[in-house]
Amino acid sequence: MTDTATAVRAAEPAGAVTAPVVDVVVPVYNEERDLGPCVRRLREFLDRSFPFTARITIADNASTDSTLQVAAHLARELAGVRVVHLDRKGRGRALRQVWLDSDAQVVAYMDVDLSTDLNALLPLVAPLVSGHSDVAIGTRLASSSRVVRGHKREFISRCYNLILRTSLQAKFSDAQCGFKAMRAPVARVVLPLVEDGEWFFDTELLVLAERIGLRIHEVPVDWIDDPDSRVDIVDTARKDLLGIWRVGRALAAGRLPINELRAAVGREPLVEGVPLGMVGQLVRFGIVGVASTLAYLLLYLLLQSFTGAQAANFLALLITAVGNTAANRAFTFGVRGATRAVSHQLQGLAIFGVGLLLTSGSLFALHHWAPNASIHLELLVLIAANLLATLTRFVGLRWVFRQADNRATAVTR
Repeated sequence: MTDTATAVRAAEPAGAVTAPVVDVVVPVYNEERDLGPCVRRLREFLDRSFPFTARITIADNASTDSTLQVAAHLARELAGVRVVHLDRKGRGRALRQVWLDSDAQVVAYMDVDLSTDLNALLPLVAPLVSGHSDVAIGTRLASSSRVVRGHKREFISRCYNLILRTSLQAKFSDAQCGFKAMRAPVARVVLPLVEDGEWFFDTELLVLAERIGLRIHEVPVDWIDDPDSRVDIVDTARKDLLGIWRVGRALAAGRLPINELRAAVGREPLVEGVPLGMVGQLVRFGIVGVASTLAYLLLYLLLQSFTGAQAANFLALLITAVGNTAANRAFTFGVRGATRAVSHQLQGLAIFGVGLLLTSGSLFALHHWAPNASIHLELLVLIAANLLATLTRFVGLRWVFRQADNRATAVTR
């Protein structure tokens, strides 16, 4: 069903309207009392402390009180404020429509109660404006977050995120924090696939984003819970569990076009049958490792009769190490582009040195104890040594590429 929406904008001189860098959406339903103070405080913060051009969009989804009138008055009073009215209720429904229609580079949203400290807004959107990340979320569950809320809500939040981790293998820490942002081009690709129009919208969006390989940036936030929240916890929990069941079944049955979405946002397609996470990395690393080992053995056989065992081992291992690092960089660990590619190769060669010690040491030991060993015995010893070297290589490369990702993240903070 298509929602209808109407927009109310503040009057501005002709030619003065330009697309903002960030569009901050405030979804509201019957918030006639809190809306004015919230929008004025947010507008003042954006004007005084925010380095990017920003618009506030009040998304009124079918309020039955005077919220729409209050919002229209704010749009006329304050520059850079507009109102979009939807005829159907639902936070997710409002966010999907406003985000899809926005002309900003980055679309964001925050709850009308401003539970999140506004100083977290710049760390939230900066990695998206720079292009480093695709999605950004506030998290109340990080060790450095400062949260004031009741034990009941804290317990429910942690249990919910535990359920997501075990059932949908989610890696993000806080699905329901009302403080999120997304690059608009990515939003236009992903949002049409998000079915939920209410509170599960956030979770479904993040699960899809994670599965298609989008980079999710998490920002620890200072959060003070609103004691006047109108959220029905029991009904929301029931709908969230139904949403988890629906998305889990869709993923298991292959009904979601994950590979098509990955291609649309510039990520490589998933290998059929290969899971995500560390297990998936091990499987992909194994695929690369088998190909590298076969290439290594072929090169060794070709070179051994000309150069001798040690030189053939060195050259075969060196050549395959360069190809192995490049393949694992892109295929196993999903690192793309030329940034730090040379550095990664140098680090890969350092790890190659460990493998060289293992394989050369095994050859030295073999020739010391069995100087007349056949080529077949040499190959068996080298295969065993290469298995140990491969394990060392996986641990080393995983550290290299995780360190690279951590350094890139730190630059944008």
